[in-house]
Amino acid sequence: MSASASFGERLVAAVALYGPLCAGIDPHRELLAAWGLGDDPRGLERFSRAVVAALAGQVALVKPQSAFYERHGSAGIAALERTLADARDAGLLTLLDVKRGDIGSTMGGYADAYLTDGAPLAADAVTLSPYLGFGSLRPALDAAQASGRGVFVLARTSNPDGAEVQLARSEAGRVAQVMVDAAAAVNAGRTPLGDVGVVVGATIDHGLALKDLNGPVLAPGLGAQGATPADLRERFSQVNGLILPAVSRSLLGAGPDETALREAAARWREELAGIPLSGSNGAPG
Repeated sequence: MSASASFGERLVAAVALYGPLCAGIDPHRELLAAWGLGDDPRGLERFSRAVVAALAGQVALVKPQSAFYERHGSAGIAALERTLADARDAGLLTLLDVKRGDIGSTMGGYADAYLTDGAPLAADAVTLSPYLGFGSLRPALDAAQASGRGVFVLARTSNPDGAEVQLARSEAGRVAQVMVDAAAAVNAGRTPLGDVGVVVGATIDHGLALKDLNGPVLAPGLGAQGATPADLRERFSQVNGLILPAVSRSLLGAGPDETALREAAARWREELAGIPLSGSNGAPG
C-alpha cells in the first residue's frame, strides 16, 4: 500500500473505474449449501476465493463479513486472511465488516489488527461502532490515517432496535447525527474525499443531514433487503461525498458459476448507472 495515497483518494479512483457497488462476501451456511459447499473451513475458502476471482475488475470494493469466518475458529480466520490477500492481489479494495468498538488500549489492539501495514488481517477499511463515544475510536482513526486506510462508523442502521440508541437525543442533537457530524469534522478539508465514512441503511428514511460529511456513505440493504436504486436517489440526494450501495445475497446467489457472478455484478452496475451517487467532493469524474 502506498503511504502517499489516502483511502479517500483510492476509493474515488476505484469508483471512477468500476462504479460504486460494494459487494458483500457473506459465507453463511445457507449460501454455502446453495453453492454445494460444506459448512466448514474448506467450503469457506473455496467460496471466498471464487467470489474474489469473479469480482476482480467488476466492482470497486468487496466487504467480507468477519463473523462468518470467525465462527469457524482459527481455520476460519486463516481463510479470511487469504481472502483479504487474494482481494489485495486482484486489485480490489477491501472493507472488512467487523463493527469493533472499545476504549483505550483495547481499541488500539483492534487498530493494530486491522489498520496497520503488515497485519495479517489488514484491510483498506473497516467498520467501527462509535457507541462508546466517537472519541473512543481515536486509536483506530489515528492508525488509519497513518497507514492510508479508512473507517466506516455506524450512524443509522436499519435494524429496528438501533433506533433506541441512534435516535436518542443528547445535548448536541440526535445521537446518529452527532456521529455523522464528528466524522465530518475529521474529514474537513480533505480532498478529494475524507477517509472516515458512515454506515446508513438504504432501507430507511434516515433523516440525517449528510451534506457536510465529505466522506463515503456505506448504504447496505440494496436488493434482497428491499432497497432499490430509486430509494438511493431519494434518500441520499443531499450527500456531499460518495454513496456505496452494498449488495450481498442478491449478488452471491448467482454463484457458484463465476461467469454468472460477473454477469450479476454487471447488471447491478447497469442499474446503478445514471443515478447520482456522489456529491461535489466525491464525484468520480
